[in-house]
Amino acid sequence: MTPLRQQVYLYLEDNQRWLPRLLQLAIALLILANVAAVILESVARIEAQYAAQFVLFERISVALFSLEYLLRLYSAPEHPAFAEARSPRVAYLLSPMALVDLIAIAPFYLALFINVDTRILRVLRLLRVFKLARYSASLELLGTVMRKEASSFASALFVMLIIIIFAASGMYAVERHIQPEHFGSIPAAMWWATVTLTTVGYGDVVPMTALGKAFGMLITLAGVGMAALPAGILASGFSRELELRRERFSEQVQVALADGHLSDDERDALDDSAEELGIPDEDAAALLERAQQTKKCPHCGGHL
Repeated sequence: MTPLRQQVYLYLEDNQRWLPRLLQLAIALLILANVAAVILESVARIEAQYAAQFVLFERISVALFSLEYLLRLYSAPEHPAFAEARSPRVAYLLSPMALVDLIAIAPFYLALFINVDTRILRVLRLLRVFKLARYSASLELLGTVMRKEASSFASALFVMLIIIIFAASGMYAVERHIQPEHFGSIPAAMWWATVTLTTVGYGDVVPMTALGKAFGMLITLAGVGMAALPAGILASGFSRELELRRERFSEQVQVALADGHLSDDERDALDDSAEELGIPDEDAAALLERAQQTKKCPHCGGHL
């Protein structure tokens, strides 16, 4: 008989059986319903009319999310990512998704002990949308890319910070006497430098002198390149991560074809793996077809 803890883990994480998948879908729909409720609750007319229903829905949601959090904590020793840790449950508590789960329920319990502005709590409750990363291959892929490219993003942001300080200092030097309310200090000029370098350019603050305009043109041109830098890092990271996942899926296909036959169970497992890895169905089918064309039968030597 399967131990209770392993059963709990399989119900929360197994993507191959229909009942765990149904449970995961229900949790994902509950998360989306919570986000919709927070958005609708911000409308004064709707909040006044359905205040009691919003409160009831919030309490039910927090109870369900709290139960999920406790069950995941209970089954953490069964998770491959935490099973080898000295303390699997502590390792789980410190993992990014566990922190997201905690943030999802923390505002409700925080309000029971501390008098907090409800508008702040609404914003914190919106963070529940990040729980979808556990059930969305796209969000999981984005999180993986962001984590792997963290050092590159940090370098880009550091360079941008230096340029912002340089731009604010230059504009302070040439415009402080003309527009002291906007460029009277370097910190005040940093607003203009930031919106200019990020190519937002609200237009509420513009240089007035010829030298200031010339300097602003240079900063604007620099901003085009700086705004494209994080996008380039993200795009290259996505491409590299997708290629790694395709290679991983190809290896799984080779293992499945090792005996010269692809059973229905192996095909279903490959479909689940492709979904988990975020590989589109067309790409997965192409990789499988390519592997079958190059795989030779161990008996007759022909292509499978």
